[in-house]
Amino acid sequence: MQTKYLPVLAASILAACAPMRVEREAGPWRVMREATIAGFAFPESVGCDREENVLYVSQFGGTTLKPAEKDGLGFISKVAPNGRILEAKAFPDVMNKPKGIWVQRGRLWVTDIDGVWIFDTRSKKGRKLMIPGAQFANDPAVTRGVLYVSDNRSDQLFRIEPADFLDPGVQPKITVAWSKKDINPNGVWPTREGLLIVGFLAPDKPRGVHLMGRDGELKALSQPLGRLDGVYELRDGSGLLLTDWSSGTLSKWSPAGGLETLAKDFKGPADFCVLGRTVYVPDLVTGDLRIVELGK
Repeated sequence: MQTKYLPVLAASILAACAPMRVEREAGPWRVMREATIAGFAFPESVGCDREENVLYVSQFGGTTLKPAEKDGLGFISKVAPNGRILEAKAFPDVMNKPKGIWVQRGRLWVTDIDGVWIFDTRSKKGRKLMIPGAQFANDPAVTRGVLYVSDNRSDQLFRIEPADFLDPGVQPKITVAWSKKDINPNGVWPTREGLLIVGFLAPDKPRGVHLMGRDGELKALSQPLGRLDGVYELRDGSGLLLTDWSSGTLSKWSPAGGLETLAKDFKGPADFCVLGRTVYVPDLVTGDLRIVELGK
């Protein structure tokens, strides 16, 4: 792999991964340092394993960008917080176009066109669950023992219970949480109030931020903003982090402050994750992993 660094020290990136306490801090968030790690094969998502302090990066593989191709070229790499590759292919199973990743308590979920995988991050044992009706399974999130999977092309959100179906004896129940709401769900993120959802469609059809409450009801939190991919709720409660293909940015959004650009000049800012103050954003188009350290 090639490394294209902006001025940044690996030690500072590692230090940034320590748990942050931001409740008492004031002022807007801003970018303190950036680094770009090149050489990934169409990276679509980064999942942060906070217990092990490592990253997992899903990649389409191949030499041309074909996000819906069932070609068996996809894989997931295990990566250190400074961008160093620890395991080029972390899991042995054949995947097509692995997209969104969720990591929790030794389990890793990753979507793959028409289904979702679950892996044990230690034993590497895996199992794929087909999702009837899925056209472009995109982002997974686990909350309260339930797995939610977005599908932006079919405009659906799937509910899978139990979330941990690694044991072949477990036959999870798959239902449609909702369908055809003109949201085209991409990134999802669980909060105390429910599930945050951002939408992604064509350049001339921007989508916004929604919340699915605990009662299953949908509520629009914003006006249409762009082609939104990833979403994360900041721990200080000041707003959300979003990636947007229309503007090529990582931004902060809040109802009061609107959109505030943090990092720009992405070609395809996809599904990111956060460790402490550090945001790991894959650029699907350029094959880069952008490391963005935030501060105030």
